Amino acid sequence: MAREPVRPARREPRKDRPPRHVQPRNHDTYKLRQKPGGTVVCADCGAVHQAGRWTWGAPPAEARSDRCPACRRISDRYPAGTLSLRGSVLKHRDEVLGMIRNVEEREKSEHPLERLMDIERKDDCLLVSTTGLHLARCLASALERRFKGHIRIAYGEEENHVCVEWVD
Repeated sequence: MAREPVRPARREPRKDRPPRHVQPRNHDTYKLRQKPGGTVVCADCGAVHQAGRWTWGAPPAEARSDRCPACRRISDRYPAGTLSLRGSVLKHRDEVLGMIRNVEEREKSEHPLERLMDIERKDDCLLVSTTGLHLARCLASALERRFKGHIRIAYGEEENHVCVEWVD
């Protein structure tokens, strides 16, 4: 004769503890919640969302028109990455700006959502804002290799923003 397994008694919820409200960890308002059906072409830049990915190319005739996340970030002036350069690296300002543009062109050709938003020149600082986390990291890594400096990287609490700082 087989014995029935003994199940532990079910506990009642504690009355002295407030209910848990679990928040989603990564919430980025610029990421699509779900893949759009069909093909979408960005009305601003011409990027095409097809088969779950943003690419460059000619859209098919039946494509819907919408804005890509990068164009929405640019119009809202809400960067995903910022790179701040101070100190000795600014002695080579023209070369740094050329490198930034070259790295951005290379990344943008493969990943349409990784773009430069703005390059702001202040007295002793150069602030570069990007539409993606990866472009800010790529720019910092390229500058670190070329000028033999160090970078400090700080991610936002929800990891949807990165601040990269050049350290002399």
